[in-house]
Amino acid sequence: MTNKKLKVLLIVEQCNPDWTSVPLVGYNFFKEISRIVDVTLVTHNRNREALEKIKEHQNIVYMHEGAFNKRYYRLVEGIADKGKINWPLYHALTYPIYGEFNQKVYKDFRAKLLSGDYDIVHALTPMMPRYPVKLVKACKQTPFLLGPVNGGLPFPSGFKETAKKENANLNFLRDIGRFLIPNYVETYKRADKVLAGSTFTLNMLKKQFAIPDEKISLFYENGIPINFFSKKNKRGNPEQIKLLFIGRLVPYKCADIVIEALSQLDKTTQDKIQLTIVGDGPERKNLEQKVQDLRLEDKVNFAGWIPQEKTIEYYSQADVFCFPSIREFGGAVVLEAMACGLPCIVTNNGGIGEYVTEETGFKIEPISREYLTQELTSKIKVIVEDEKMRASMSAKAIERAQEFEWQHKAKKIVEIYENLLQEKNRFSSQPVA
Repeated sequence: MTNKKLKVLLIVEQCNPDWTSVPLVGYNFFKEISRIVDVTLVTHNRNREALEKIKEHQNIVYMHEGAFNKRYYRLVEGIADKGKINWPLYHALTYPIYGEFNQKVYKDFRAKLLSGDYDIVHALTPMMPRYPVKLVKACKQTPFLLGPVNGGLPFPSGFKETAKKENANLNFLRDIGRFLIPNYVETYKRADKVLAGSTFTLNMLKKQFAIPDEKISLFYENGIPINFFSKKNKRGNPEQIKLLFIGRLVPYKCADIVIEALSQLDKTTQDKIQLTIVGDGPERKNLEQKVQDLRLEDKVNFAGWIPQEKTIEYYSQADVFCFPSIREFGGAVVLEAMACGLPCIVTNNGGIGEYVTEETGFKIEPISREYLTQELTSKIKVIVEDEKMRASMSAKAIERAQEFEWQHKAKKIVEIYENLLQEKNRFSSQPVA
């Protein structure tokens, strides 16, 4: 079977080149996979305007929402836009919107699957491991691939105050959903293969659904655009080391700990450093006040929110990436930093702790706020003072990041499709006892 003849039904409810996070990840998977195999994309109608601007994308089916859900979506988005988003509540409130999409996909494609119109069904988003795919019920002869899914990561026990600020007390809502949402358990039980975006999620799903090893694999969801590797380095004065933080300014991202760590450095080391914080959010005023209180105004620059495609300018001018987020599922910014040759100092919890190796940076255990601050201070000093280490980690970071380039990831996905088909064909050809 040649790749071009492989017909794939790709379900990506969140697929949008103009947005960030999961919709952009979903789009990048679609774009690169569709260059290798024959893809029919099924997505939500809210993505139509952005996708229709790109003429190469032709075979797309848009799922419309009903009048009630249109109004309901605007209401929920309006609530979310007011200050800090209460994520557990937001995801609970938005489930009916996905539920309608899920039901319509099943209704429109059930007969086509049963008649063998597609070789593979791949459900990509939402990526949280709490959403069902009803169409799995129709995948009797067609292999069904789910994921990569990622999530469920708890806050470290030493950060109870931060967890409280992030409304972690409402995380029970996702646990309730496992019992109340139709087809949720069936999706994981019937899937021919589940891809998990982190080791934590992989182990969690294996335990919850008794998934055998051969039916679940680790496959990180984030990828790197190829232009990140071709960007020329603009780092200037070797005597001035530029630290960089990029992320939403919310409690669990811990930009405040980067500022605190900078304040604890000895003056000789501190004088060699400039820190740029790229991002915005409800914590910005507190962070700016902290900088003033610690008298670091000449050391810390707040760049504000920057469009994703322009962040590469900041990566290319920096020397070290500091990202001590304590609860990061994907952490694409770490991969982007590595692709631009930045050694990374991260917290060893979730996906970011799996991207960074001993050759590409430092991983700090999130034992407590005090410990994380102390270790971050120590690691910054080490890497600032050792130019040879920075150069070595920079080269290794680029090498590591190349494994996550989008074209490379798409080829790996297509290999999984082919393996699933071979397995299905081998099973169906076995004689009945």
